[in-house]
Amino acid sequence: METSKAPVSAVILGAGHRSHCYAELALKRPDLLKIVGVADLNPDRIAYTAKRFQLKPEQCFASAEEFYRKGRIADAVINGTGDPQHVPTTLPLLELGYDVLLEKPFAINETEGEALAAAAAKSSGKVMICHVLRYAPFYVEIKKRLLAGEIGDIFSITTSEHVSYHHYSSVFVRGRWHRLEEGKSTFLMQKCCHDLDLISWFMSGIAPVRVSSLGSLNYFNAAHAPEKSGTHCLVNCPCEKDCLYSARKLILDHDGLWLDYLAPELVYRDRSRPAVEAVLRDTSRNCGRCVFKMDNDLVDRQHVTIEFASGVLATHELVGGTSRPMRKIHIIGSKGEIMGIFDDQKFTVTRPRPEAPIGQEYDIEEIDLGPKGDVSGATASHGGADDILPYDFISLVRGETPSISCTILEDSLNGHRIGFAADRAMRERRVIDLN
Repeated sequence: METSKAPVSAVILGAGHRSHCYAELALKRPDLLKIVGVADLNPDRIAYTAKRFQLKPEQCFASAEEFYRKGRIADAVINGTGDPQHVPTTLPLLELGYDVLLEKPFAINETEGEALAAAAAKSSGKVMICHVLRYAPFYVEIKKRLLAGEIGDIFSITTSEHVSYHHYSSVFVRGRWHRLEEGKSTFLMQKCCHDLDLISWFMSGIAPVRVSSLGSLNYFNAAHAPEKSGTHCLVNCPCEKDCLYSARKLILDHDGLWLDYLAPELVYRDRSRPAVEAVLRDTSRNCGRCVFKMDNDLVDRQHVTIEFASGVLATHELVGGTSRPMRKIHIIGSKGEIMGIFDDQKFTVTRPRPEAPIGQEYDIEEIDLGPKGDVSGATASHGGADDILPYDFISLVRGETPSISCTILEDSLNGHRIGFAADRAMRERRVIDLN
């Protein structure tokens, strides 16, 4: 494809907050991106998007099917539909030749993932996955040091994601992904396909060969409900004022935080305190229900172990309900170690110093990447990565050389394969051989 300096034209398919996050580039840099259409089932989202990007009625579509019937009317599509719709909506886009920026997880099972990969291989369109953490300066700097051989050959990788008590309870107990049957994605795939992708990226294409995993729903269940607690925080619970998981404290008192996941159809309507409180008092909804008396069935903790073809071992720890949101990483190599906390935007590189006295036989280099990114809450920017990724997508669509972070579909498959295998290993209580 010849490089073009004209703005890339794009249609938003599924106008949720993630799509708008990437599409915002069109407002900042209209010379790079122009939004020329929107398709969504929610009229409020269509109206909001049309106003934001000055779209005409003929550029607005009430369904994906209505949009498809127009043929190819843009260079690309920003696909921010729900997890179960990612593959079904992307396959027709590839048939039409669109380049697609696709939200993660890009599939909800192995079969879907492989079908999408096969379709992409046959299409002229390119698919880029929104694994935004690859673009965070914290992880980019680590990747550069690995490529430069600063810690030699990798021996092991250990990563952790701690999902805070307000995030986990609002999104994975009360919210959109509280049951696998409804959200279709597991806790691991919805929250940690980023981390599994990073592990695969750091391994530079070396294939994972075996995966094992253990996990459970251990705490957010009826056995841990406070004595004499009710079923709805704002309706009938005498324990609400002393409860960590009070919907009043976590949602109402924080200006409707997490409402995108609890009641997405209301996001573009009235978000005043009375309106949010009315939603939380609605006993037909999950928004204000007791987190210990829900029908949630996703795990609240899970550990994953991965063996790569080179012999490298990697482990990932996922815990929901922690005090502080946090991502940690520790990579051990033949010539040193890298260890850091993403949320602090700091890591260290430790190297052997055999000539030094025992107790001082290593050097530590401290890397501070500056002010912390907004890495908490519903408006998280993933450490600045949300603002960086769209630029790389523009480069990909234009046929220019993308960055080392570029998450094209074929380079994102291993992380998803690990995640699907891990969930299966946990269910079946066995080691999964990926070969």
